[in-house]
Amino acid sequence: MGKQQILEGMIGLEIHTYLVTKEKLFCKCKSSREKGQKENIYVCPICTGQPGAKPMMPNEEAVKQAVRIGLMLNCKINNQLIWKRKHYSWPDLPKGYQNTLSGAGAIPVGENGNFLGIKIGSMHLEEDPASWNPKSGEVDYNRSGLPLVEIVTEPDFSTAEEVIDWLKKLTLSLSYLKAVDSNAGIKVDVNVSIPKKSERVEVKNLSSIESIGKAINYELERQMNESCKQKETRRYDDSKGKTILMRSKEDAEDYRFISDPDLKSINIDKKYIQELEESMPEGPEEKLSKLIKKYKIDKKNAEILSKNIDIVEFFEKVAESVGADFALSWVSIELLRFLNYNKKKLHEVEIDLEHFVELLNLVKSDKITPLKGKEMLNKFYPKSFMPKIEGEKISDEKELEKIIKIVISKNSKAVSDYKNGEKNAFNFLMGEIMKESKKMADFVVARKVLERMLK
Repeated sequence: MGKQQILEGMIGLEIHTYLVTKEKLFCKCKSSREKGQKENIYVCPICTGQPGAKPMMPNEEAVKQAVRIGLMLNCKINNQLIWKRKHYSWPDLPKGYQNTLSGAGAIPVGENGNFLGIKIGSMHLEEDPASWNPKSGEVDYNRSGLPLVEIVTEPDFSTAEEVIDWLKKLTLSLSYLKAVDSNAGIKVDVNVSIPKKSERVEVKNLSSIESIGKAINYELERQMNESCKQKETRRYDDSKGKTILMRSKEDAEDYRFISDPDLKSINIDKKYIQELEESMPEGPEEKLSKLIKKYKIDKKNAEILSKNIDIVEFFEKVAESVGADFALSWVSIELLRFLNYNKKKLHEVEIDLEHFVELLNLVKSDKITPLKGKEMLNKFYPKSFMPKIEGEKISDEKELEKIIKIVISKNSKAVSDYKNGEKNAFNFLMGEIMKESKKMADFVVARKVLERMLK
């Protein structure tokens, strides 16, 4: 393909995301998506499709979280949901069909929604197939039966850029609900066509924002230059940067949707829906506005905080105790540094709010230096503790002179370098002073004393 241009067409999305539940959708097996876990350890006769095995009633938590997602998307929530069997023959589907709330004659959890200007045709709950490795032929059933939500948009997008921007905002809003597994990400099927030029083409199983953008742009350009008069299902090859034909596109009748006789319909009470709607959390835009207006935080730092619901909620609690101005840098800089260094998210470490607030109070009251506070924070992994003062902050100039004399005597070369105009030597000496004082020296006072003594 030639140089990419901004190409336009009709683009719709089918977005799949895993719900956070303890158990699978129709059985008591653990709902686990851990990377590197042993294959086929969370399985039973139900999720492996053994003859005679009947599904249990659907996971109540999965239904609840699906409704909450529908409310976030401003969908009309339906009161009676009828399970369907979606038939297809593929090694990852042990029963030969998938249980879903979609398909011909189905009533989805939510429909006729609108999220950030994009119409939502439907959103529904269904079970995930197993994981099939086409190279080895092996099937891992740990994933079989996991609860999935599928969000289907209308073809309201015109460009890849619009899709990418909208998907980023969608995934952020979903994270605020704490209903979906952020580690598992999303899996997207993209439907692309050019009006009066080509038939609709579905590009399957795109799992990264980058791949979605590339696949859309490739497909738009391909359809502009080739005759595409037949509906197709294609996949995107990242290594080749192109879509590849898988099969002609199936229609709904190809899946032979029928109502499942083994599953009762779900009846959702209107009062229950209302209660969930009233308990919906603030969204990213609301939280951003609140940070700026209530806590008087500049937009740049407010955007940093609002990108992670756990971080922004933690900040709000800390700010109530020590003040927003003081809490800001300790959360947006030091806490994020701590998490990045340990390669963890906030919910993956045990940091007690009381411990963190006490640490900040010690710094704020000048009982310990900020440097000492950062050192204590580093020790909060994997579990925080109530900080204790190991000596007091040294601000007395005479006490600091004693420490600085020791540092000067041990580092005569650095002293000489500084006097010869090397400014970095001064920073080195300040580091040695903090080390000698066990990070209890008042940095500002120590700097002033060192400058005087070096003269």
